Amino acid sequence: MSSRPLLLASSSPYRRELLERLGLPFETASPDIDESPRPDESPEQLAIRLAESKARALASQYPQHWIIGSDQVACLPDGTLLAKPGSHQQAISQLQRSSGQTVQFLTGLTLLDPSTNQSQTHCERFVVHFRDLAAEEIDGYLRKEQPYDCAGSFRMEGLGITLFEAMEGRDPNSLIGLPLIALNDMLRNWGLNRY
Repeated sequence: MSSRPLLLASSSPYRRELLERLGLPFETASPDIDESPRPDESPEQLAIRLAESKARALASQYPQHWIIGSDQVACLPDGTLLAKPGSHQQAISQLQRSSGQTVQFLTGLTLLDPSTNQSQTHCERFVVHFRDLAAEEIDGYLRKEQPYDCAGSFRMEGLGITLFEAMEGRDPNSLIGLPLIALNDMLRNWGLNRY
């Protein structure tokens, strides 16, 4: 399979920064999709569906590209989803609920070739063990970092790391929103090898 131009189906500056690490030229475009969970959809199914939907939403506009779609779902042990908080108060609530808990992050990834309709899909699982957080720690952290556009209300690449007791997973980049190890595997599967 011959290599195509890459398109990142995302407006996220965090995903863009991650993809830049691979040293490949790419474009970005923002897909317009409904991100609402469906009834009886597991967090993993949701993450995969959203990643695929993002890639497919741009297929007709970019038929000669390989389109990368990615989306992340965070959930508490009881299955409650943690969305982007959007506000200080919502972020406080999320971190209070995550305190002392094991939170699962599922990042769906799709690589789509619209010209052949071939795709590769993967879900990267990453687990974060939050330490017990005092109310003043939560408030102080949020005022410093303001991670209101991040699922789970923290930035792992910043001060968010101070909220954790431990992390488990193959690729910490998936916590930021784009599993680079899996993406590199997909690109290599289609013959794009940097070396």
